[in-house]
Amino acid sequence: MSARSKAPPPTLDLDRFLPYRLSVLSNTVSQAIAAMYGERFDLNVTQWRVIAVLGRYPDLSAVEVAERTRMDKVAVSRAVAELIAAGRLDRSTDRGDRRRSVLNLSQAGRSVYNEVAPLALACEARLQSVLTAAERATLETILDKLTTAGVGMLLTGKDLGMKQCGAVNSK
Repeated sequence: MSARSKAPPPTLDLDRFLPYRLSVLSNTVSQAIAAMYGERFDLNVTQWRVIAVLGRYPDLSAVEVAERTRMDKVAVSRAVAELIAAGRLDRSTDRGDRRRSVLNLSQAGRSVYNEVAPLALACEARLQSVLTAAERATLETILDKLTTAGVGMLLTGKDLGMKQCGAVNSK
């Protein structure tokens, strides 16, 4: 087959590409919530996510926060340092493993969490209000399946089907 007879590569329609659409939706919702807390509490999205995770799951290391949120470790580390400097997080040594440091909300951090969490939940409720109960249940099922598939791909190193479509292998 000559180079001229090869079919052109497929066009990636970003407006229909699921990973892109999920990213846009996530960023849109995160920015909407950030508009409610950003200026009032002097927080950015990454800082709020760290607070939100530690509000629900105390005694995590910065690496565990990054893993749980799938956020960049450097961004999490920076946010943690800023939150500690602002007095919103406390870092201590894990009692069971002296080599491990753990993070927890300080009293000030807990106060921020207690004020912002209801705003975030209200934003979620407003977003979901455009869906019927059946659509919300279906969405939950779909998100669970996609999350499981995505995590499975990360953990197993699956090539996302690229070999089947002739793409170059990624490492």
